Amino acid sequence: MKLKQKKIIRFAITFILMLSGLYYFGLNYVPKELYETVSMKADMPENYYVNEWCSSEFGRREVVLWDLTRVDCLSKDYAIEFDFAKKWAESIGQSLYYAEMTKKKPAVVLILKDWSDMRYVKRVERLNKDIKIFLVRAF
Repeated sequence: MKLKQKKIIRFAITFILMLSGLYYFGLNYVPKELYETVSMKADMPENYYVNEWCSSEFGRREVVLWDLTRVDCLSKDYAIEFDFAKKWAESIGQSLYYAEMTKKKPAVVLILKDWSDMRYVKRVERLNKDIKIFLVRAF
């Protein structure tokens, strides 16, 4: 009888651990093919990534609007805000504001410092499907 109880308990624990692992990876999983990802140097300031990513062929950097706010990168189609992934909420707010002010579509470039930063990408994805997401892999 004791052997049967141990097997049942072991099975239940294994099952719970497997479910929690699937749940965790399901929350953090972001299909790479859905986002344009560029790899760049790690541990650089935000301005470095703006200058490297927003080329003159793509758009204009540091565009000053009439109210003296600055769009990190203004392209033909997008008002783009750059930020490190953990500041995802701030980047969304700024991008939505700049998009409204310029009559462009909102976009963010999230700078990932570690693979675990993908959880922030998932938060942006859940919040609003209209925000274009670009990724910079800086690790």
